[in-house]
Amino acid sequence: MSALPVPATDRAARPRTALVDVIIPVYNEEADLAASVLRLEGYLSENFPYDYRIVIADNASTDGTWPIAERLATRNESVWAVHLDAKGRGRALRQVWLASDADVVAYMDVDLSTDLKALLPLVAPLVSGHSDVAIGTRLARGSRVARGPKREFISRSYNLLLRTTLGASFTDAQCGFKAVRRDVARQLLPLVEDNNWFFDTELLVLAERAGLRIHEVPVDWVDDPGTTVDIVATATEDLRGIWRLLRGLAGRRIPLDRVRAELVRPDLPSTVPGVPSGMLGQLLRFGAVGVASTVAYFALYLLLRPLGAQAANLVALLVTAVANTAANRRFTFGISGRGGALRHHLGGLAAFGVALGLTSGSLWALATFAPGAGHLIEVVVLVAANAAATLLRFVSLRLLMHRRP
Repeated sequence: MSALPVPATDRAARPRTALVDVIIPVYNEEADLAASVLRLEGYLSENFPYDYRIVIADNASTDGTWPIAERLATRNESVWAVHLDAKGRGRALRQVWLASDADVVAYMDVDLSTDLKALLPLVAPLVSGHSDVAIGTRLARGSRVARGPKREFISRSYNLLLRTTLGASFTDAQCGFKAVRRDVARQLLPLVEDNNWFFDTELLVLAERAGLRIHEVPVDWVDDPGTTVDIVATATEDLRGIWRLLRGLAGRRIPLDRVRAELVRPDLPSTVPGVPSGMLGQLLRFGAVGVASTVAYFALYLLLRPLGAQAANLVALLVTAVANTAANRRFTFGISGRGGALRHHLGGLAAFGVALGLTSGSLWALATFAPGAGHLIEVVVLVAANAAATLLRFVSLRLLMHRRP
């Protein structure tokens, strides 16, 4: 597909400094397309300080969507229409974004669920060069959202899953309101494999792992009750995408080093040399802290054992729990200073309570059902209990210390 035409510049007297393409991917949207496009064009013409194009990307619609798109493009110089022979929102965005000659490429859903006032805050940091990718978020502080509890639960659960599995720090992967600098899009899009709904998540995860800056805009958002998204099919596709990304990142099969070399600001480190980023790096650092904590725990336990097994376990676990939280705060999650320290340590003590319950319960069970067991069996049981407690501790601390915008 050839480059999109340059928009006319005499629509307004005010100076314009950049070109932004706003893509609307559609599939069988004949009922809403014209009204949404005209509303968007009216808003941009009155309020947007940059040159713009509205690009309707038709994903192989089978109703009257494409004729309407052609008619809108013919009658309005700011509207362009592209037809694809295959379905897939990700496929449409990839094709149109790669063909664009705009400074910034963006997209929004055809229902315009997101308040259009958020569009300028979305693209301005990209035009200025401050950020690389920008997303609207319905889950950050300051956003106002009107939707049912079912969709709210699904959205929050999905983003929690991304944080715990892929180490994502962005708050809302699925909001249909995103923008990317063109140079960033051309580096990242060839690495994105998904052509459908997981496209957004994959793009954001790769951008974050490459060390790029993701700008988030809290949005006002009203749910479209007429949406036709198949939640079960989409969730299944998302789970497959997460698993594919985990394998690709763990096996270093995704060439993000080239993206870092081309795009990451030279004055800002993207990753620690020799240490994997994201959750894998955190797991390695957490494991190192955990080994040191375990050694300290057993040294204290054996030193205090003459006081009795339960007392020795309590003191050793409490001392090492406080030290473990402080170490993980600094080395695993990169948090320094006193901000949030009390909350983090209280969370660490809650994890300590769980660990105490597991280890004390194990000692009680051992004393009740195998009273003649020696110290070696006792230590083995404690190791197993501590392993379970450690897993729970990592998950809880990661959620507690997760950085949010």
